Amino acid sequence: MSDLIKHECGIAMIRLKKPLAYYAQKYGSPLYGFSKLFLLMEKQHNRGQDGAGIGCVKLNMPHGHSFMHRERVLKENSLGPLFRKQLKRYDKAVSKGIIIPEFSETVKAHFDFGGEILMGHLRYGTSGEFVESSCHPYFRRSNWPTRNLMVCGNFNMTNTAELNQILINRGQHPIFDTDTQTILEEIGFHLDEAHDAIYHRVRDQDHMAGAEIPEVISQDLDIVRILRKAAAVWDGGYTIGGMVGNGDCFVMRDPHGIRPAHYFEDDEIVAFASERVPLMTAFSKEKDDIHEVPPGHVVAIKNSGELKVEAFHDPRPRTSCTFERIYFSRGNDPDIYQERKALGAALCPHILANIDFDLTNSVFSYIPNTAETASYGLLHGLRRYRRSAVKSRILEAHANGTLTEDLVDELILHNWPRAEKIAHKDIKLRTFISNESGRSKLVSHVYDITYEVVAPKDNLVVLDDSIVRGTTLRESIIKILSRTHPKKIMVASTAPQIRYPDCYGIDMSELGKFIAFQAAISLIKDQGGQGRIEEVYHACLEEVHKPKEEQINCVKEIYAPFTAEQISARIAEMLYPRDIPWEGELVILYQTIEDLHKAIPEHTGDWYFTGNYPTPGGTQVANMAFIHYYENRSGRSYDV
Repeated sequence: MSDLIKHECGIAMIRLKKPLAYYAQKYGSPLYGFSKLFLLMEKQHNRGQDGAGIGCVKLNMPHGHSFMHRERVLKENSLGPLFRKQLKRYDKAVSKGIIIPEFSETVKAHFDFGGEILMGHLRYGTSGEFVESSCHPYFRRSNWPTRNLMVCGNFNMTNTAELNQILINRGQHPIFDTDTQTILEEIGFHLDEAHDAIYHRVRDQDHMAGAEIPEVISQDLDIVRILRKAAAVWDGGYTIGGMVGNGDCFVMRDPHGIRPAHYFEDDEIVAFASERVPLMTAFSKEKDDIHEVPPGHVVAIKNSGELKVEAFHDPRPRTSCTFERIYFSRGNDPDIYQERKALGAALCPHILANIDFDLTNSVFSYIPNTAETASYGLLHGLRRYRRSAVKSRILEAHANGTLTEDLVDELILHNWPRAEKIAHKDIKLRTFISNESGRSKLVSHVYDITYEVVAPKDNLVVLDDSIVRGTTLRESIIKILSRTHPKKIMVASTAPQIRYPDCYGIDMSELGKFIAFQAAISLIKDQGGQGRIEEVYHACLEEVHKPKEEQINCVKEIYAPFTAEQISARIAEMLYPRDIPWEGELVILYQTIEDLHKAIPEHTGDWYFTGNYPTPGGTQVANMAFIHYYENRSGRSYDV
């Protein structure tokens, strides 16, 4: 993705099933869980680098001793500082003799993160004022262990205002901060209700002494039942992890499986992560050892260590996010690697047709580095095409008696796909320039090129994994590529045209910033269709006053008059660099929806491209996004 899109979040959770002394003896350190948490988070640093937080619950702590801890850091590349800070505290306590590593009970007593349950979160700041208080985990404190709650997640709720209103209707005073705070309070409310119900039952009916009551509450607490009530009205994409002060913990996933979550269990540990590969790497597991958290289910672990996987919501059609596979998740996952290769290969017929099947005078490359895997698939597809063509030509020549050594040499030695490393991304440029135009000029040099590889007679085909806003293409990449002086530059996207906003966890929410939307609006205006734009605006206004379950996506009408090819052609016109001495042709090519689903058959969440949202709140967000565009209002259309 050549445009910078901050996205996603990453979660990690570890539940040790043995005492700390077990891990100290077997693995040589009482900080085994803490170290594994760091590794799980480090292997997911692609999911967030603006802030990080960790949490811990210690089991069976004596009364009056601290049992639940949290630490958060807000700074770029925050993971290192966060863990170094804790290790310095640990080492200082060791040097003073407060902690004796050989005696694990001293670690548990005096190191905040020397517990059996550990939680971690990585985040990109994508909205509003991003401050430390907005970092996860969020913590709800109480004197009762069974009322203490800590949560973190990878999610957005489309109906935060509705959820806050539910709190208000109960007589609460919600903190209008983020949907995370709202979720924390909603789960917390039902946790309090369950706690109080058990408390009054054992006190009033069973006449149990007060000192014995907490243990009964802890045993009887049913976290799945609590989450089932809390999540009844949630609308969004989410993976949420949580820990209760008594040692119960959970990870839950939205009913459509929009956001990812994985876990494994063995006789020593239960571990969760947003992605599969970090678990495989951190714990030396095979692919089949790792399980997905099923959509609409919660994996809950009692403080006793008992694990159960249970549904908290009615089944819904699975629409897992395709962007996870195209771009966001780590590409060394075995399935994702093959899918990205398939995305590149799917573009072969369209690219070949556009260059008139002239492989001799074409150079293939990719930009940015995240498109490298797809480029392998593209090259494989091109070579497969060429091998098939050569085979057919040889068989034809053999049949009619014209097969000669010169012909074989010509077929085999010429017109094979040629791949080169054309664009290079330099390290992040730092600038003292405050003037906007000066800064813009400097940013245009983020990429550099390999000189004298592309000839003026060549087609330069560059693979990108997605084209969202087109800003970096227009201001930097195409200008730099044009310095190779090809007769044609083709930028081919492995993703289809991004036409609609996301509202489930990715920072792609302002409709007017999408280059495909800008192109469609431009085409409408060229046809004198300003009235059509106004009609869509009024239609959206009517829709958002209906219950969200009854709304239709009126933004689709903006794209309806045009083919995907027409919009792509207009995008090429809009991105063409007119202020430099290059007169070649620019082509923008996108993946088709059909080929997308063939390449990624198990992940069908395509609302970015089709406007087909899996939840009613998504459709409402699309309509609100157009209203914001028409009224020239900035900001996310679900922060209202």
